[in-house]
Amino acid sequence: MNKSYKSQVKFSFLTMVIIILTIPTVHILYSESKDTYRIIENKFRVFNQIIQYVNEYYYEDVDMDKIWNGAFHGFMEKLDPHSVYIPPKKQEEIDEIFRGKFQGIGIEFDVLEGYITVIAPVADSPSERVGLQPGDRIIEIDGEDAYGITKDEVIKTLRGPKGTSVDLKIARIGSEPFEVIIIRDVIPIYSVRAALMLDDQTGYIWLTRFTATSSEEIRNAMKKLDDNGMKRMILDLRNNSGGFLEQAAEIANMFIATRDTLVYTIGKHNNTNEVFLSKPSKGREDFPLIILLNRGSASASEIVAGAVQDLDRGLIVGETSFGKGLVQRQFGLRDGSAIRVTIARYFTPSGRLIQRPFEDGNTRQYYAELYKQNREAIIDSLKELRPKFKTRNGRTVYGGGGITPDEFIPWELTLQKSTQKLIGHPKRPLFNWGT
Repeated sequence: MNKSYKSQVKFSFLTMVIIILTIPTVHILYSESKDTYRIIENKFRVFNQIIQYVNEYYYEDVDMDKIWNGAFHGFMEKLDPHSVYIPPKKQEEIDEIFRGKFQGIGIEFDVLEGYITVIAPVADSPSERVGLQPGDRIIEIDGEDAYGITKDEVIKTLRGPKGTSVDLKIARIGSEPFEVIIIRDVIPIYSVRAALMLDDQTGYIWLTRFTATSSEEIRNAMKKLDDNGMKRMILDLRNNSGGFLEQAAEIANMFIATRDTLVYTIGKHNNTNEVFLSKPSKGREDFPLIILLNRGSASASEIVAGAVQDLDRGLIVGETSFGKGLVQRQFGLRDGSAIRVTIARYFTPSGRLIQRPFEDGNTRQYYAELYKQNREAIIDSLKELRPKFKTRNGRTVYGGGGITPDEFIPWELTLQKSTQKLIGHPKRPLFNWGT
């Protein structure tokens, strides 16, 4: 067994001993219950024994990082389906998405036939400003051959602090290879992917997630549609898995012009109990509203849809939503990783809990239920067993498992299997043909 591995295990043992020795002085942080403290102390000792036996008898060297990460994942999974451990690298990616920006050159790309291929430059990004086009291939980066580069290496190489530069050699069909120097900048990650008029009166907004910039993006999109004559609106939240609770309340408020509860949370501690009230000056009710949901619409999407439905502001159309009514708070850890812990449950204005049951602890089954072909029929057959609530105008709505649409329309793409394979092919033949 190599020395580095032995020293790593010794360090793990030492860490475990320190943890066990310090438990009596900090057990108040775990729980006021003596039984809980006793269980924690005993389980730490058992875990220490497990590490010793694995170190002594396992037939080959063990990747301790992998083992510990697995233990962290397992610990969080036993709480509920949405409490998670997030490794450092993954945490960086998540932070960028929900901040709504990162620093780099601003391209959507893929690695095709060994080369970085531009799918599209991000709007108003450094790449767009220097004239990069869909189909361009990056063949050199700062004088180094870029053939065979991986996607992770692309991100590491092309991203960087605002104001720094990168020298790229570009191969473009119909011209000789040429060089461009791109100055990195702050690149927005837009959560509004489309805002357009479907006809001369109907505005359509597609929101893909709830990030720190989503409410501002929605506000700007609505202004654009108003300028184009919008008289009614469709907000598409299909496959929007959620995001920031505060952003959901802010967006819901845009459609509520009365003083009402939009959503409220109840947790173990007083500081997790919150009521989000609408501000009439921020809301509008001067146009009909439809919200599109499907089984992939979760969390913040359900907050917006629940408020609109309970306050009889608009119609919910599509499928019954995911059913995630738990609020998570993220806590950063010293190595750059994080845990996301459920701290409260949220309720719609009528008092509905949207969270689906997960008492059996079977995470695989919890997610598999979403993909049953007869999901809506099962939900409908159990409707009378679910708790009933009343909207502001007296309509009956149901709790205990997602937002049930006012009008059911299944979300499906009726493409032939051969077409699906062509679109999803890793070599992007349609993109290559189109460029």
